[in-house]
Amino acid sequence: MTKDTLDRIDRKIIYELMRDATVPVAQLAERVGLSQTPCWKRIQKLEAAGVIMGRVALVDQDRIGLGLTVFVEIEAMDHSREWRAEFRKVIEGFPVIVEVHRMAGEVDYLMKVVVHDMATFDSFYLDLTRTLACRNVTSKFSMESIRQTTAWPIDIDVA
Repeated sequence: MTKDTLDRIDRKIIYELMRDATVPVAQLAERVGLSQTPCWKRIQKLEAAGVIMGRVALVDQDRIGLGLTVFVEIEAMDHSREWRAEFRKVIEGFPVIVEVHRMAGEVDYLMKVVVHDMATFDSFYLDLTRTLACRNVTSKFSMESIRQTTAWPIDIDVA
């Protein structure tokens, strides 16, 4: 299933579930113009195709003691297959890394790290730089999250 095979109903289902995955199927079906059974079958099809990758609870990170967000820029030692494989292996060992992006431009990778406090980040930083050979590591501390969403800007008006 690709973006080209998603029809308007599939897109509406995705749109609604991104905003609230707890919505009852009956209510979702009504919102997208289907009865319950066809709506549920479409959800199952979207899940089986990997379009819907999972349904999770969004949690306020401050309320669970994770008040510091840091964006860490990594410049690779080299661009070899071996370094990339080692990088992937190393980052799996750090659950505080919640996002990793391979970038174009001045830095090679951008990581989002969420921790309790500066001491926890410092410990992570020391462990990371001991474990992974990098040309440069730069940390940028988030002062305030202005906007944060998991709802992608899907076009629900496409036929």
